[in-house]
Amino acid sequence: MSRRGLLRPRGPRTDPGSVSVVPHDLRASMRLQLHKGFTFADAARVVPYMAALGISHLYASPILTARPGSIHGYDVIDPTRVSDPLGGEAGLRALVAVLRDAGMCLIVDIVPNHMAVGGGDNPWWQSVLRHGRGSRYARFFDIDWEPADPALHGKVLAPFLGRPYGEALAAGELRVDADVGVIRYFDLAWPIAEHDLAEVAKQGTAAYNPASDEGRSRLHRLLERQHYRLAWWGTAGDEINWRRFFDINGLAALRIEDPVVFEATHATIFRLYAEGLIDGLRIDHIDGLSDPPGYCRTLRARLDTLAAQRPTSAPRGPAWLIVEKILGANERLPCDWAVDGTTGYDFMDQASALQHDVAAEQSLAFFWSAVSGRPADFQIEEQHARAEILRRSFNAQLDATASALHRLARLDPLTRDTTEAAIRRALLALVTHFPVYRTYNAGDSVRSPDDDAAFVRALESAKAGSPAALHPVLDLLGRWLGGEKPAAPGAVWRRTATRRFQHLSAPVAAKAVEDTAFYRYGRLLSRNDVGFDAARLGRAPTAFHAACAARRAAFPDAMLATATHDHKRGEDVRARLAALSELAEEWQAVVRRWMESNAPLKQPGSVATATMPSNGDEAMLYQMIVGAWPTALHADDAAGVAAFAERLAAWQRKALREAKLETDWVAPNAAYEDAAHGFLMALLAPASRFLKEAAAFAMRIGPAGAINGLAQTLLKLTSPGVPDFFQGTEFWDLSLVDPDNRRPVDFAPRAAALQAGESPAALARSWRDGRAKQAVIARTLALRQASPLLFARGDYRPVAVRGRFAEHLVAFLRTLDGAVLLTVVPRLPAGLLGRGDVITFPGSVWRDTELVLPDGIVLAGARDALDDDDPGKMGPTVPVHRLLRRLPVGLVHGSRG
Repeated sequence: MSRRGLLRPRGPRTDPGSVSVVPHDLRASMRLQLHKGFTFADAARVVPYMAALGISHLYASPILTARPGSIHGYDVIDPTRVSDPLGGEAGLRALVAVLRDAGMCLIVDIVPNHMAVGGGDNPWWQSVLRHGRGSRYARFFDIDWEPADPALHGKVLAPFLGRPYGEALAAGELRVDADVGVIRYFDLAWPIAEHDLAEVAKQGTAAYNPASDEGRSRLHRLLERQHYRLAWWGTAGDEINWRRFFDINGLAALRIEDPVVFEATHATIFRLYAEGLIDGLRIDHIDGLSDPPGYCRTLRARLDTLAAQRPTSAPRGPAWLIVEKILGANERLPCDWAVDGTTGYDFMDQASALQHDVAAEQSLAFFWSAVSGRPADFQIEEQHARAEILRRSFNAQLDATASALHRLARLDPLTRDTTEAAIRRALLALVTHFPVYRTYNAGDSVRSPDDDAAFVRALESAKAGSPAALHPVLDLLGRWLGGEKPAAPGAVWRRTATRRFQHLSAPVAAKAVEDTAFYRYGRLLSRNDVGFDAARLGRAPTAFHAACAARRAAFPDAMLATATHDHKRGEDVRARLAALSELAEEWQAVVRRWMESNAPLKQPGSVATATMPSNGDEAMLYQMIVGAWPTALHADDAAGVAAFAERLAAWQRKALREAKLETDWVAPNAAYEDAAHGFLMALLAPASRFLKEAAAFAMRIGPAGAINGLAQTLLKLTSPGVPDFFQGTEFWDLSLVDPDNRRPVDFAPRAAALQAGESPAALARSWRDGRAKQAVIARTLALRQASPLLFARGDYRPVAVRGRFAEHLVAFLRTLDGAVLLTVVPRLPAGLLGRGDVITFPGSVWRDTELVLPDGIVLAGARDALDDDDPGKMGPTVPVHRLLRRLPVGLVHGSRG
């Protein structure tokens, strides 16, 4: 278990030998979703299976006290205590003991960006509501105590009412509870200010009874004197004066850049680390913080200091520190943050793009546009969504940013005639075209070269879509928001404006792209997932190789993910849908036929939508049906089809509401949702002709999808980085968006399959049960345990392929001190498969295709890790048919001859 001698990267590294010692235990992580139905004790029971599979790190969802009933843990209300519903600290210690006995480590997900508020269960927030600016916790939350609205000076907007304030008051829904000094609203409670408690106690509850005019008037006057202003939840987007997590009223952002806040929110995590109970951290939504680089460096320094206090029985060395960071197209994680890398969305995108045929990009885009009436270009869809989300949910933050910039403009005679309205229009244009989540410069520093490049692109795009009169204002924004070193008179407002802009651009990107545009754009849904560059359908192997080499150089311990608790659809749904890019013409014909034959099942719509569901929603539904169709489900299995239909119905409702075109979460369109649900149920009814056709189509593309699934699994296992496995995805992952992807996992059949110990090649014949995928994972992790340095620090060297189907293969070497690992996976396999329900290629496919190992490398004593075969000497050229005989992927290890 020792980590002695481990050196972690702290910046760019060009010398491959500069970090040569790694812990034998940092092999792979498995994410488990903890909640009251799956506690520390339940996790402990899974540890023996995880250890046998080859997992080194249990990767836990948040473990601190969250809102009662939370199923994910991100709504923390008390960061000082381990969650009692999970088993409390005693349960955590028991879990860690089991992990240590199995030779495993624990990393936990922490949430420094926000806390849950509004429900009366967060003592820090309740203190702010009771004491206002005088609360010791007032500095903890990012509250603007002097906003533009005078009615909110010294107050916190409390947008937690289900209807407008006046209506709630008149309806008698707001009541005083004098016995405990709170205002009650159904099951919510907000504290009464200290200066009013004596009066309320003296008057008694009855005096504030809203049933009478006098009581209602007295209650209103009492509420007006509080440190908060109760309001309908719908006012938040326009009037809120505190920062939220995205646009969620129940999650308030923390000022983690304040040392007092940092210490208070991290004290328990630091203690658990110092006591040897946790070994690393995953940082949730790093872009939500005011100073992500500073936070990461401070956190790393504190963990490094605490490492000396850890017991000798605990793993030694630096903590594994990874950040949830969504990278834009061509964006790189800065190398000076003192972290080990991202949580792997970037790798997920790279592996996915590799499996899509870029030649189908225009054809599928034009077909989607023709069918749906939506833009063919994703970037146009994204820009529309950004502008809409800004208007719908972030008016208050947009106004606050414009106000700060306007204050800055007034300080200089040259800019004082720049109006706040013009600044607001320029901001709207800039954020609409911003290509990354945010910049990272503080208000008193200039943008880094990478940040500046992104900013310049945004300015150019904003100008292209704006009248010429707005261009000078956009140029001012470019200067003020980090384009130049600030002068003394405006330094304060530049800092404020820069911080507000960064806190505006990041949540707009998240809500507009991931939670809106991804649900509106249906060229191919496999390319719409968290962290993906959806504008790009596919990428060539050279781009994948370049990304791997860059990760090896800068972040060799970055996490590699292919499935997460936040994904839009499971990794093997994406892998199967990728096959449609190879069958673009056929798929388009199938969709046209289905749309024509199923038209009678739809209902008449409105002027804007001719039918319900719309053609776009119908086309996306067809993708989801064939993409997520369970591998062993037959059309005549009525119970199985019904269960699948219910899962699809939950996905459908969420997808429709997230798209915000015909219905949404704010104002659900029941008629449209009911029509869409009825259409889905009619499609999958027992007597439906479509049901049989869809099942047959899904069965037909299933082998190609499975090959893609095995390929991305092996790529994750052998590329530079640390592979992560989301719970249950060792078998085929045909899950949908949450909560479907967080369903309970039955680990018993997985443990039984692993114990049987069959080789992946032997299991290829029965590929539909998923055991072949698990066997690939187990075999590769066993090899990784035997050769940790080779996987963790080995050179990454692309392998050239020549022959008729060279473009259908990706191969690379990992080499270190004479040890060699060769990975070979197919891409775009649909056209290469023969007939039958098999995932192996006909023998003739690879006959003239061979690998050309770099520098004339020859492998001596080569062993096939996946096929129990001993190919002996290999190289400098390797016939592919020797490697991919009984399995569509290959992994060979040996020594350099």
